[in-house]
Amino acid sequence: MHNMERWKNLRRSLLRIRWEKRLAAVSHEYAGRAIVPARDCGSSESGESNRRKELLGYGATLLCAGLLGIVTITLIIFIAQKGVSTFIGTGISVRDFITGAQWNPDRLLASGGPSFGAFPFILGSFVVSMLAVVFAVPVGVGAAIFISEISPSFGEKVLRPCTELFVGIPSVVYGWIGLSVLVPAIRAYFGGLGFSLLAGGIVLSVMILPTVATVACDALKGVPWGLREAAYSLGSTRWQVISRVLIPAAAPGILTGVILGMGRAFGETLAVQMVIGNVRVIPGSLLDPGITLTTGITMDMANTVSGSLWNNALWSLAVVLLLMSVGFIALVKWVGKRAKS
Repeated sequence: MHNMERWKNLRRSLLRIRWEKRLAAVSHEYAGRAIVPARDCGSSESGESNRRKELLGYGATLLCAGLLGIVTITLIIFIAQKGVSTFIGTGISVRDFITGAQWNPDRLLASGGPSFGAFPFILGSFVVSMLAVVFAVPVGVGAAIFISEISPSFGEKVLRPCTELFVGIPSVVYGWIGLSVLVPAIRAYFGGLGFSLLAGGIVLSVMILPTVATVACDALKGVPWGLREAAYSLGSTRWQVISRVLIPAAAPGILTGVILGMGRAFGETLAVQMVIGNVRVIPGSLLDPGITLTTGITMDMANTVSGSLWNNALWSLAVVLLLMSVGFIALVKWVGKRAKS
């Protein structure tokens, strides 16, 4: 045993001596060499050219960013200025405008004068958007789970391209299909006129489905693979891994897709206008016709004169829609920050 220890110590000494000799040889080899910088005849010219290109690129990107900011701020100020004109010197309060249920901008003074109540528009937009989310989220998340976890090869090659193909279909096509197929079906099986909030919600759900499915699929793929392996190593089944590990981990990304889909649902106009009925009253049920902010603006914008009270009221509807959009964007940013933290 003592001889073995001596042999190990001798071997370590030999290795150390060999390593020291190698370092000494390398140091002696480079000791006499003078470090001479590489000479390039065009180094000064190329450096000046690179600096010029860098300044040019910086200036171009700064100009684009500044132009984008100026356009955004100008647009917001213009819409806000037009919308606020409704409440200046007219006797119409913001509270009455938001909570009012009567929209009669062309009513005569003998009958009480014009009234501007935007509550039916706001309620219709919320109800239709919520219906679209209720219909689209389960289907979109289910499709994302199938694409990313159940059958990735078939899902990525066939199902995901087919889902993304819905984005390229124009809104008028969705509206025409809803008008030709969905409205008669609702009239036949559920009663009513067929033009209803339900029809608008179903049409919007198909339109926002690609957004929800694509974002949810990316969120599921972004979950670290180690979480799956850890869950499987504990004896979890595939559905337990999906329901208890993947979906909770990808919940912020899935919620972001849902919010983006809601934002698109709020801003959609033509397809909803063709199937919702466009009645300026508070609906009593989902089978009753209604109206949204976007459809109300597009229907009345051609009947007004610029600068009139009716025209300013439509701009006020646009302000409400803009505030909703800003709220959705802020919600997406907040969800993204929570996901990072």
